[in-house]
Amino acid sequence: MSNSHPDTEPLSRMQILIAMALTAIILVGIAKTWLYFGDFQLRPVSMTVADFGMGIALGLGLTGLSAIVYAAWAIYRESADFYLAMVLKPLAIPDMFWLGVLPGLSEELLFRGVMLPALGLDPIGIVLSSLCFGVLHMTNAQQWPYAVWATVVGILLAFTTVETGNLFIPIVAHITTNFISGLTWKLQRFRVDPL
Repeated sequence: MSNSHPDTEPLSRMQILIAMALTAIILVGIAKTWLYFGDFQLRPVSMTVADFGMGIALGLGLTGLSAIVYAAWAIYRESADFYLAMVLKPLAIPDMFWLGVLPGLSEELLFRGVMLPALGLDPIGIVLSSLCFGVLHMTNAQQWPYAVWATVVGILLAFTTVETGNLFIPIVAHITTNFISGLTWKLQRFRVDPL
């Protein structure tokens, strides 16, 4: 697989930020609609210092695992580089805040807050909601390694949600890993090509 995709036009910073915001709004809309018509409860959100610390620790752990997978799995590395270049290259360093917050809140609300309890707080619900989360991260068929890793991350986040009974922990973990991974990728590329 090549990182150059002639059929893929690069997006501008504003297009990426608008796409992130619109995606977040759509995911929240789907979650709220599902909650309205569904016969289940949104996973609880308990915002204590200990829960925040657990979320940060989980996010750091996921970031470390991602770095290991990135270093060890060449096909994933190529897939991730394409996806991250497409999303991150046009963004400025302060935009990494939005990269963490918008997907972290909206994706966790939908996939772990709503979809997981709707499908079942059991292994089947964990796997199905995580597969859907993985598919969301697949921009084209060549991105399957990135989708596989997103599915694994989804399973870890869903398992955490079920075990702790608290949606706040995976929200913080998701925001943390997106922010740190995005910032690290951006700073590494800046060192290579400062202009």
